[in-house]
Amino acid sequence: MIIRILYWFPRILAICAILFMMMFSLDVFGGTDTAGKKIAGFLMHNIPTFLLLMALIIAWRSEKSGGLIFILLFFALGIFYKSFSGNTGSLVILFPVLLTGIMFIIHSLLSIRRPVATDGNK
Repeated sequence: MIIRILYWFPRILAICAILFMMMFSLDVFGGTDTAGKKIAGFLMHNIPTFLLLMALIIAWRSEKSGGLIFILLFFALGIFYKSFSGNTGSLVILFPVLLTGIMFIIHSLLSIRRPVATDGNK
């Protein structure tokens, strides 16, 4: 039961964090800019979101490497948003990224893998 929760919780948390960060990029559609500038601004605001989405795809296939990527993204985004030098409010937004990475690694360490039969009988 715990292993099943540890399997789904980081995935759902990552999806929620990605959608939450993507929500902040919707503010580019206000104003009087042209449609091309709005779309370019939208894509620029979503670069961290695209990185998190790629990390989720990797983590879904390989939990240890994906968890490590999530943790590295936490530190990289923390440096990018200057979270460690005065902008501590952004840590509230970035904390789910760190938690997701840790939970992916914990699940990969705790999950019990069934050994593969080598004698041909299943």
